[in-house]
Amino acid sequence: MQGKGVIKFFAILLAVVCLYQLSFTWVAHKVENDAKVYSKGDPEKEKAYLDSVSTLPVYPVLNHTYQYCLDRELALGLDLKGGMNVTMQISLRELVQTLSNNNPDVAFNQAMTNAQARTVTEQKDYITLFVDEYEKLAPNAKLAAIFANSNNQEKLKFNSSNSDVEAYLKDQASTAVQQTYTVLHTRIDQFGVTQPNIQLQKSTNRILIELPGVKEPERVRKLLSGTAKLEFYQTYDNTEVYGLLNNINGVLAAKNKATAPKKDTVKADAAKPAATTTAATSKDTAAAAKQAGSLLNKLKNANTGAKDSAGLNNKTQLAAQNPLFAVLSPATYQDQTGQPQLNPGPVVGYSAVKDTAKVNGYLHSADIKSILPQNLKFLWGVKPMKNTKVFELYAIKLTGAENGPVLSGDVINDARSDVDQMKGGFEVTMYMNQQGAQKWKNITAEASAGGNKKAIAIVLDDNVYSAPNVQNEISGGVSSISGNFQQEDTKDLANVLKAGRLPARASIIGEAVVGPSLGQEAISAGLLSCVLGLVVILIFMIAYYKRAGTVAVIAVLINVFFLMGVLVSIRAVLTLPGIAGIILILGVAVDANVLVYERVREELGLGKSIRLAVADGFKHALPSILDANISTFLTGVILFIFGSGPIQGFATTLMIGIVTTLFCSLLISRLIFEFMLEKGWDITFSRPWSSHTFKNANYAFVKNRFKFYAFSGIFIIAGLISMATRGFNYGVDFGGGHTYIVKFTHPVTTEQIHDAVDETLGRGTEVKTYGTDNKMSINTNYLISDSAPDADNRVQAALIKALASNPATKIEAKQIEAHQKVEATIANEVKASAKWTIILAIVVISAYILIRFRKWQFSLGAMVATAHDSLLVLSFFSLFKDILPFSLDIDQAFIAALLTVIGYSINDTVVVFDRIREFLEHHHEKTDDPKVVINQAINNTLSRTIITAFTVVLILVILFIFGGDVIKGFSFALLIGVIFGTYSSICVASPVIIDFGKKDLK
Repeated sequence: MQGKGVIKFFAILLAVVCLYQLSFTWVAHKVENDAKVYSKGDPEKEKAYLDSVSTLPVYPVLNHTYQYCLDRELALGLDLKGGMNVTMQISLRELVQTLSNNNPDVAFNQAMTNAQARTVTEQKDYITLFVDEYEKLAPNAKLAAIFANSNNQEKLKFNSSNSDVEAYLKDQASTAVQQTYTVLHTRIDQFGVTQPNIQLQKSTNRILIELPGVKEPERVRKLLSGTAKLEFYQTYDNTEVYGLLNNINGVLAAKNKATAPKKDTVKADAAKPAATTTAATSKDTAAAAKQAGSLLNKLKNANTGAKDSAGLNNKTQLAAQNPLFAVLSPATYQDQTGQPQLNPGPVVGYSAVKDTAKVNGYLHSADIKSILPQNLKFLWGVKPMKNTKVFELYAIKLTGAENGPVLSGDVINDARSDVDQMKGGFEVTMYMNQQGAQKWKNITAEASAGGNKKAIAIVLDDNVYSAPNVQNEISGGVSSISGNFQQEDTKDLANVLKAGRLPARASIIGEAVVGPSLGQEAISAGLLSCVLGLVVILIFMIAYYKRAGTVAVIAVLINVFFLMGVLVSIRAVLTLPGIAGIILILGVAVDANVLVYERVREELGLGKSIRLAVADGFKHALPSILDANISTFLTGVILFIFGSGPIQGFATTLMIGIVTTLFCSLLISRLIFEFMLEKGWDITFSRPWSSHTFKNANYAFVKNRFKFYAFSGIFIIAGLISMATRGFNYGVDFGGGHTYIVKFTHPVTTEQIHDAVDETLGRGTEVKTYGTDNKMSINTNYLISDSAPDADNRVQAALIKALASNPATKIEAKQIEAHQKVEATIANEVKASAKWTIILAIVVISAYILIRFRKWQFSLGAMVATAHDSLLVLSFFSLFKDILPFSLDIDQAFIAALLTVIGYSINDTVVVFDRIREFLEHHHEKTDDPKVVINQAINNTLSRTIITAFTVVLILVILFIFGGDVIKGFSFALLIGVIFGTYSSICVASPVIIDFGKKDLK
């Protein structure tokens, strides 16, 4: 074997990298376990503990912080961790209506209505449909007359064509989506969840948001659906506000002293109430800064020196005497002489993220609000300071009779990221309309008057994005905002500025809520099925292949280790279908080993030495292994491109697993065999009872092919009739609606639930048994078209109320373990996408077979086999949909299973095709009958086909039984698909070659 040194080096390097990447998960879990022990079941104490250690080194030797490890641990999907998944979409109808300034034109408004109706059934975007409808209703009219105005004259003229207007509207739609994405990206930080994920789907103008572990879905809906509010505020300077903060600190300290039990205390420099809150003199400022610096030093010393009981006591007493400043550090710096000074500007303090809630509690309490000036409010910066978990607190000055902003964001016409031509770097250029420009001139003149330049705070949703100092009066409505910006910072700020005139709201069109208990069940079921599947396969390989089986065991274990390491290193999210993918990879890995071992046994049967048989076995099995795995990899690519969420997780696992399988099965296994041969160990590839399995098999597969055609044809025709008359049980992502997973405290029947809910939710409500433990799945279209923010809450309330009409079905809200909502628009798109995905998979794989085998008969056989398997599985799901004791839903998971079946079927078929090609080219004369040659090739690979099918079916049976209710339908589709795929590769695909290319095969 050549290149052993390189392979060993790469394997060791990969092992070290994987071990390093996986270690972050172990370290993070150790810290979390320590937090659980410390908190003794108190979730608030546990969270406080984790917040306190987030920036402390916890990784041995390398001293990585807990936050660093947490960001790199194995991420779990919502179906494993629990949480909420939200799909949001911009209302493009509202966008068009707003950009037209609510034009009353009859044709225009009718075109919008017609386009909205067409979006439900067609895959074209709303803007294209709107323009198409308008041109039908008003063929001679110009859309420019409706949309062109003085504010957009640079982009649109009054004589612009309809195609120009269409391009303008699409550009505005893209801008609106990007603005919404920026706004939502900020809002999700307020939920305090670990590893949130937000993705922008530019092709559909949708935004996908995942919030693992979130426990307040109502709050999420409210915050995500709220209208963006951009405002400009004047600010106070830190020197003007410190005295007031000192006063607040004194009031809180006095309150603590009054409520605390009498005992001796340590004297400290407790802050005294300030005599006034008016602007401070330079002498007052210096004194205040000195006091703040002294106080900070005492608090810092108490924090770092609290190693014993005396230190802890001192820290507690200082915090009691300075409650505000214990959680909000004054904004100070040291001058050239080392003396503390108050920072100039609107930032008045700094607080760790874990303490911001306490600061808010202090500042919003009734006692403190009574001493705050009415024209002052405090707002936090939008995100932590760079490389910290510390937020800045800004002092905002309220103006006008209503004590509000000095300017609202709707005066912004445009904003963009630019390059600062004078200083280099990046800046934001902001353009205002005529009305805003005049106000802005007055505001900037006031802020820049005198020697002390004031800052203007840019605030979105009560978060300060930026507070630039005003250098001079700005006229003309064009302003530049510069600073220490990166390009991404200026892009975000530009989007924030444009959010003030966001012309369309974002609404939730799909969501899924998974409770933590259901997520924990999924983790337990997934781990159990993984372990059982691994153990069963390893036992079988050793039992069947004896010592060679142990090599396969080692290779499979290394494969799983590499797979998990790579998944963590690329920050992939592990979902329940992803766990199913890992289990399936076990079957793929076994298949590669079986191919090699069966070939080695053939070489040994020819009388070759063990060393030569091993070398030739690997050599001759290589084409089949590569072809089979590449075809499966292609289905993974298609799944990744067209799938979403958990399905992408499955595709990612499948593709990575195929690569690691090839590495381990072809190279690691070979290295182990070479080591065993060098040591002179006895290597056996079978036991007495397994050495002759299917040897000299001579079943008449080709002769009986018409019987197989008849069986398949009858089953498929029956299935097609069933599809046309009975249809399918569609999952919520195909049928639309609300689906609730409800756990009842005692057994209930579907009839009892129907009797309770049908009158309220409608007779179209579907009720199905959901696994065991008295769980039911309830699907309803009730209020599915209602886009109001509280619509989901009203549906859930109606469900609970309806179930309460019968004491046997009465539930509480906490018994709803999961909820999923999909609007009809998404459901129709998913259906169309699924159909084209399956067709594309069949075409791509057939094209690959054509390239590899250079004969159209092989490609046709592959196409017939994949279409045949797909129709058999679809027919089964339609024929038996209401017969089996578990649901056979057609959903995205089913499509993933179907594509995987296509990949597996091709995997099987390619191995047979490879042997047919080999027999036709090398082992038979051209005068031999192709029927005989092909039948011999099928029989020659029968041992591999049956053993692989047996091991994969064994794994899928374990997955079906122990994998949990969430993927029961998914695993069942895989199970019957593998059975059908094995049948088609032997009995359909190969015989098809005979009937379509009798002469060309010779």
